[in-house]
Amino acid sequence: MPSRFLLAFILTTAALLNGCSYFKYPDLHKVTVQQGNIVNQEMVDQLRPGMTRSQVRYILGTPLLMDTFDQDRWDYYYSIKRPGHQEMRERITAYFDGNTLTHFSGDYIPTSLQSIEKEEAEVEAAAVSTPAELEANAPTPAQ
Repeated sequence: MPSRFLLAFILTTAALLNGCSYFKYPDLHKVTVQQGNIVNQEMVDQLRPGMTRSQVRYILGTPLLMDTFDQDRWDYYYSIKRPGHQEMRERITAYFDGNTLTHFSGDYIPTSLQSIEKEEAEVEAAAVSTPAELEANAPTPAQ
């Protein structure tokens, strides 16, 4: 009889412990998950076309992805997922010609180019006429 009692006790305990997985405890502990290379605006501002691969590696670190079929492209990717927040993703791609950095693209652009783009956007916004201006400047039909 003790073996039946022991078997029933083990089965009951296993069933009760399995039921605990259905209870969700609110925010007991959730981990912030970071993956990839941290890249910021200061790092991107240091990049210049003509730099060597070792100089780029010194500034940005070892690339997360190095394509085996295209040795002249390095991809830097960073993502962070905080509990209760949307996942943030950033990427930078550096392109080389041999051992020389030719250009790069991604979520960051150099600060010097940001001011140029902002000035161009202001000029374009000033060049766009409002409907009232268009109506006032419209030619009138000849009588």
